[in-house]
Amino acid sequence: MSSVDRSSSSRAPWRCLGWAVVALSGAAAVAVLAWSRGEPVNALWMVVAAACVFALSYRFHSAWLMAKVLTIDELRATPAQVHADGHDYVRTNRWVVFGHHFAAIAGPGPLVGPVLAAQFGYLPGLLWMLVGATLGGAVHDSVILFCSIRRGGRSLGQMVREEVGPFAGGAALVSILAIMVILLAVLALVVVKALAESPWGLFTIALTVPIAIAMGLGMKATRFASRGLMTISGAGVIALLAAVWLGKFLPGTPLEGLLTLRQTTLAWWIMAYGVLASILPVWLLLAPRDYLSTFMKLGTVAALALAVIALAPTLKMPALTTFIDGTGPVFAGPVFPFCFITIACAAVSGFHSIVASGTTPKLLAQERDIRVVGYGAMVTEMCVGVMALIAACAMEPGQYFAINMAGAPEVVTAKVTQLGYPVTVSDMQALADSVGEKTMVGRTGGAPTFAVGMAHMFAGVLGSKTALALWYHFAIMFEALFILTTIDAGTRIGRFIVQDALGTVWRPLGHTHSRLGGVVATLLFVGAWGYFLYQGVVDPLGGINSLWPIFGIANQLLAVVALALGTTVLIKMNRTRYIWVTLAPLAWLLAVTMSAGWMKIFSRAPIGFLDLARGLEAKIAAGGTARELATWHAQVLNNRIDAAVTGTFLILVAVVVTANARLWWQLLTRRRPPELHEDRFVPADESPTEVAGSKVAG
Repeated sequence: MSSVDRSSSSRAPWRCLGWAVVALSGAAAVAVLAWSRGEPVNALWMVVAAACVFALSYRFHSAWLMAKVLTIDELRATPAQVHADGHDYVRTNRWVVFGHHFAAIAGPGPLVGPVLAAQFGYLPGLLWMLVGATLGGAVHDSVILFCSIRRGGRSLGQMVREEVGPFAGGAALVSILAIMVILLAVLALVVVKALAESPWGLFTIALTVPIAIAMGLGMKATRFASRGLMTISGAGVIALLAAVWLGKFLPGTPLEGLLTLRQTTLAWWIMAYGVLASILPVWLLLAPRDYLSTFMKLGTVAALALAVIALAPTLKMPALTTFIDGTGPVFAGPVFPFCFITIACAAVSGFHSIVASGTTPKLLAQERDIRVVGYGAMVTEMCVGVMALIAACAMEPGQYFAINMAGAPEVVTAKVTQLGYPVTVSDMQALADSVGEKTMVGRTGGAPTFAVGMAHMFAGVLGSKTALALWYHFAIMFEALFILTTIDAGTRIGRFIVQDALGTVWRPLGHTHSRLGGVVATLLFVGAWGYFLYQGVVDPLGGINSLWPIFGIANQLLAVVALALGTTVLIKMNRTRYIWVTLAPLAWLLAVTMSAGWMKIFSRAPIGFLDLARGLEAKIAAGGTARELATWHAQVLNNRIDAAVTGTFLILVAVVVTANARLWWQLLTRRRPPELHEDRFVPADESPTEVAGSKVAG
């Protein structure tokens, strides 16, 4: 036996002991959090649970998934090499790709979802994130990224059409495009509301564009070499921090007026940015900007984790509240299925499949990077979600509920107190004064709650409450940055999907290297979500606002489509013994989304759209002021639109899943040969010009 073998064997027992300690620590942390009833619980238990689950899942589950289930091949060329065009297909350092991918998938979901779900208590959301992110989300993201890489970077809709059939592919394409339009319009509206009349936030985020372009040019010049990347990354981070710091000097300068934009103006600028991010080469703006944003995101979340460790705050929200029955004041609906709809990005999110079959597979240099990018980014996002949950649950519950309930301060505080969480108008006014706002009552949506919790954590570490306003507005800007990186990546991915559709009309438009096709598809897609965005800005009761309630359901329906495709591909790859890996989360999400969709359409108010519409019609019949009647008519229309759109999405996804299930039966009973539509194997060192357009079936 060599000295190396002896050294490895001698370390093996210590490794086993170390991982056993990690597993027991994580189990103990979850047990303390789950069994505590009434007594104070320290937030550090959440940090320990998340850290242990992260370490164990990445070390063991991801390695098994890559080696046994997917069988990644390090010698196989990726689409970034085979189809390299310097525009969309660009071999990129895996950490830059990780930065782009994480920034694209980590929109508002891991921050806002856990905050809103805190109304059920800290336990349901925590368990869903720990279990869902590892056994569901990380599997979902990795499998779709793998499938797309093996198919030349094809989109989810394309892959469904090729692997399942044209009918299922058409249904998937329609549902994906419709959901993407809703999703991006909603996210863009959040950004508009966060940055309108906010010169500091807009200044910092606007500067990320020239900083990113400079980084992209530098990376291109150094051919993405690791040494040059470190220098460029350091310079980019310094420039970003400088942009954040310089923003506070804007008041009183000419730039303040220039950057104080109305919502309608800002909406046009965001649309213009989406067009640029979609059309420009991916290495010039999109990838470096998302990579740069990741430094700020992960740096801030890491600082928040350190603040939690330093302060060791007590969780003031109980493990379970009485609102698990669906009577919650933040949003209506019982813990099942609505906790699993509200928390998406930090557990399982269908939008991730769009990124994993959009820009990311066109950038990865090697298949082995799927583990770092696909799996690693998902479990990292899980940790972000846990930090957001801590920020919400460490607040006084009375303040939490008052922030997330609309109405006059006197009415809201009285109602919250009646629910068993005492809070006064003076308490809420003191909170508003401390963060530099006029009021904190009715600041719904989750983002202000997270910002308040984060500001108190940072101010507590520094031992001074004087900087609360600074930290609060930093957190709001931080959340807007999270969302904007999802919009730019989502727009580019939407362009690919629209090009797929255009290719069925005229084949040249469907090629990603077609400049005409890219411009036409970008303008069509941005025009679609931009229309709903603009309507949402100018009409508070119409436009995209009417589609807010189905946002979570639509997102999770995408995950159902993706996991169904993943199961089909595993069967065709003769990995039938592993299909439970995708079937288990598929079955859970199918139950969740179908239940939630049915309840949102047919349940009684305040959950069901149709019952809400009938109640409003009764109000109209009873009479009211002209303003009230106009508002009620608009709300009736919105609820009926919500019901129709939700029903349509449920039917389309049911069609896709049924088509997949029919194919599974045919494949498993050998009534149909397993025709696998992968690109043929190309060695990693083979010239791209030798393999363009080649395919294999078998």
